Amino acid sequence: MFNALFPVVNRPYHAGRAPLFFLVLIALTGTGRSLVHLLAPDSGAGIIAGIDLSVAGGANIVSLAGQWGASQLVLALLQWLVVLRYRFLVPAMLAVVVLEQLLRILAGRLKPLQIDTPPPGAYGTYVALALGLVFLVLALRNSRAGHHGA
Repeated sequence: MFNALFPVVNRPYHAGRAPLFFLVLIALTGTGRSLVHLLAPDSGAGIIAGIDLSVAGGANIVSLAGQWGASQLVLALLQWLVVLRYRFLVPAMLAVVVLEQLLRILAGRLKPLQIDTPPPGAYGTYVALALGLVFLVLALRNSRAGHHGA
């Protein structure tokens, strides 16, 4: 059944070790982050992000963060699928990582959190964006070089 859903595709991987390693780090981080949002009693909104959940609607904040964790887990699972089965898609997945970071920054600017100290993800987004761009360019360059050599 797994093979019916995710057939084997024999396409060579040319993007290189560094972009693949970066995608593994992103998938690990995404898996951990999503599980916290999904499974922590406060979805990480209070203990990690520092959001005051004692306000009216605090339970809704917890619920939304938990649902966000479910979406993050889907993305992390797709990243793992690329790492483990479809490595030729590493450049495409790195483009998704870059797009996600850009959209997170946009969302944060359009709807900023009203908290005293930004959560770790606020800084991590900029780091992931910069590194994602570097590794995307590297993966594309490596893929182009590998493709011409084949």
